[in-house]
Amino acid sequence: MVSHPADEIVVPDRWGLLRGGEGLMTGTVVCAAVLAATAGHVDSTGQLSLAIVGTTVVYWLAHLHAATIGAAVRKGLHPVVALRDAVRHTWTIAAASLLPLAVLILAEALGAEVGAASWIALWATVGLLTFYSYLAGRRGGLGRRDSVVCATAGCGLGLVAAGLKAALH
Repeated sequence: MVSHPADEIVVPDRWGLLRGGEGLMTGTVVCAAVLAATAGHVDSTGQLSLAIVGTTVVYWLAHLHAATIGAAVRKGLHPVVALRDAVRHTWTIAAASLLPLAVLILAEALGAEVGAASWIALWATVGLLTFYSYLAGRRGGLGRRDSVVCATAGCGLGLVAAGLKAALH
């Protein structure tokens, strides 16, 4: 079913986050994985925040490097030009951790212990993955029903991270 203009979900994209959808999903999944794997092994939200930022930045740098080298080799671009292009297309990997990180810090500020704050941030991340996937379906021309299928896939990815967290802790 093809969407109609009246069915469109209009989301402002002032910073180009949605244009970098692949990076947005990758960064959000990395953030969920870090929340799942490390929360029981840190003593503070500060340590958990550093783990999230550090891991997400490492993943971003790996993608940045790969995209730069790939464009230089594949397209014959000068490495500096390739780097600028790669930054433009991959920065959302690092940026994707900011919302879950804000939820984590806010949860602690509202009195949650680090364990509870990490669960709250993880569930927020599951919600983001679900929303991004639904939005991708809608923007890709799918109707509501098929976009819900996309959203279910995104949610499932987040639930895998939640299952990992439950199994590890």
